[in-house]
Amino acid sequence: MGWEYSEKTKELFMNAVHGKPGTHLGEIENPDGMGEHGSIVCGDAMRFTFRVKRHPSDPTQDIITEAKYLTFGCTSAIASSEALCEIIEGGQYTPIQALKIQNSDIVDYLQGLPEQKIHCSVMGEEALEAAVYNWAQRRGVDLKKLGVDIHDQETEEGRIVCKCFSITEPYLKRKIRELNLRTIPQITNAIKAGGGCTSCHHVPGGLQDILDQVWGGQQAAGSGEVLLPILPAEAKEVTEFSPFQFGKKIEKVLNEFIRPSLRMDGGDVEIVDIKGTIIYCSLKGACSGCAGASQTLKMMVERILKDQVDERIRVIEV
Repeated sequence: MGWEYSEKTKELFMNAVHGKPGTHLGEIENPDGMGEHGSIVCGDAMRFTFRVKRHPSDPTQDIITEAKYLTFGCTSAIASSEALCEIIEGGQYTPIQALKIQNSDIVDYLQGLPEQKIHCSVMGEEALEAAVYNWAQRRGVDLKKLGVDIHDQETEEGRIVCKCFSITEPYLKRKIRELNLRTIPQITNAIKAGGGCTSCHHVPGGLQDILDQVWGGQQAAGSGEVLLPILPAEAKEVTEFSPFQFGKKIEKVLNEFIRPSLRMDGGDVEIVDIKGTIIYCSLKGACSGCAGASQTLKMMVERILKDQVDERIRVIEV
């Protein structure tokens, strides 16, 4: 299915994948702080790096002057990462001040995100925390003495509740409290837990049991809502396009989102064939001889088609 993104989200995404000046997709060499969150296996991962202007005597007064990210994710993951970097650089924050940035600030900066994509903003917040933790270790800053509580992911081990995304019980409980998550769909939207096979939803010790433990068995947001079991993935109704409709949708997204950006550099893309959800493409014009052609297809063409048409799409260069 496709997602409805704000104009700000689409602008940040397109600028980043097109490598426009001032964007932040990349990695800082020898950074002052580096943090990661997520996993390639899970489908979303982010590495966040930053550089500071060092204070001559007090490291807590270091100022972040540059921030960059690498992400394996969708439109919202890239746009959320761009937003985080712009907020930090624009605010001239110290690393400790940057910790005040919450995922809700990223969502507001993007002028909203689909509920199912909120986890992308959470990923940025978590990667930032990990990077500040790394900076503090490098600079000899005792965060605990300053009253700063950062949860080192390496020490947040415990029973794995969601095996699809390797999410532990301590992490789940922390994020449920921090983000005021009251239902299983809210958990999935925020941190992806339960979004795979769904087998962790209502088993003993699963997501619903953890919700009951955290909130004392309260119903969703005190609204009296009865939480019904969520059906396994294979039992959900899926709306499919006909091959003709699928092809028309692909062409529409190419014309509206992809070709305008490629043509700015004298390039274009041609659909050679479509077999199921596999799209065989050929880059044309200046893009055809570009050393980054494969990256363009994966970072831009495939991701936009996944977001706007069907998450199962794979783009193959021919």
